[in-house]
Amino acid sequence: MADINNLFIRIAEKGLTAKIVSNDTGISTGNLSDWKKGRCLPGAENLERLADYLDCSIDYLVGRTDVPEVNRKK
Repeated sequence: MADINNLFIRIAEKGLTAKIVSNDTGISTGNLSDWKKGRCLPGAENLERLADYLDCSIDYLVGRTDVPEVNRKK
């Protein structure tokens, strides 16, 4: 199972709130909350959207690497 803690670390590093992320990406704050609480995980489309938005790789968001730039979509 993926560990998406890096998603929330990246959001905090960028000084963003769930509301800002929601407004900018179209992903609901409810989804963000559910992911943070471990109720469910984001799908591939949302991971791609968040990786682009947060300027990092999907691998970073799902905990496969600690380096945000690895395998980043160009």
